[in-house]
Amino acid sequence: MRMGKAVAGVLALGVVVLCGCQRHSTKEVYYLVTANAALPYWQSAAEGFNNAAAQYQVTAKVVGPDGYDAQAELTELNKAVAAKPAGILISVADAAVLQPGIDAAVAAGVPVITVDSDDAASKRLYFIGTNNLVAGRMGGKRLAEKLPAKANLIVFTLTGQPNTDDRLAGVKDALSARPDVHIVDVIDVKGDARTAFDKAQDLLGLTGPKKIDGFVCLDSASGKMVSDAIARAQDKNRVLVAWDVNPDTLNGIKAGTIDATIAQKPYTMGYVGLKALDEVFHYPPKPLGKDYSVDSFSPYPVFVDTGTSLVDKNNVDVYVAAAAAQK
Repeated sequence: MRMGKAVAGVLALGVVVLCGCQRHSTKEVYYLVTANAALPYWQSAAEGFNNAAAQYQVTAKVVGPDGYDAQAELTELNKAVAAKPAGILISVADAAVLQPGIDAAVAAGVPVITVDSDDAASKRLYFIGTNNLVAGRMGGKRLAEKLPAKANLIVFTLTGQPNTDDRLAGVKDALSARPDVHIVDVIDVKGDARTAFDKAQDLLGLTGPKKIDGFVCLDSASGKMVSDAIARAQDKNRVLVAWDVNPDTLNGIKAGTIDATIAQKPYTMGYVGLKALDEVFHYPPKPLGKDYSVDSFSPYPVFVDTGTSLVDKNNVDVYVAAAAAQK
């Protein structure tokens, strides 16, 4: 009799253990909300997000406009919240537009973590992505090393997007050591990379004291456009620092029209982001909307840095090979 009870106890324990292992379900739905979803950068992030979902056997949905459109991104965020998902990972295209939606999601009980571009003033739990201020300094340092004396520099960016604003601050910080480098203009491409091509083509024609000696592109798409303009002008004596490791950007480095680019890890952002949301869903904090950044006993970090590196002709083949291996 005692033996029978012992066997029954072991079997019961085994059932508990087995059930404990099956904590995930395809009924758990996680969203990645982006802007510019058609960019290779966001396709890489989506791949990481989807791969993590496949490992956990949960459902991943990637939504967002193909172009840069903060209002359209807000619409997709609101749709995701209405679906009552297990969690949302979102890149903040414009904090002023998206913060109300993020706060409403958290108020509805949906965990939100920001990725790539943050909104620290929102109710999101924390941020996963690049230290954009440091990354901007990395790009600025490269420009400081490569630009000639009394150089004129053009910046292409997405004004109002938190990550590109931080990058610009980092570039300016690094260039403070080069007072002879003058930022002639900061051009907002407004999500249309063709603007960068048109502007660069016009600017490359300037000569004398107005000659533009360098360009820096703080978004993922503009680098290719400026590189094309430089190639068309057949003038590789301009210094171009781009952003991210899109295939066209890597090809520009190999061709000599791009001096360097700042590499981020969008795949890692998506991969780590889904797993972070899964942890929050299964072990939810109370309250969800608390500001854990000011809690010394918080279960969450303020920021998870996924890392950056500088890519130039010396290491570009490593990144080309990595991209080929991922296909």
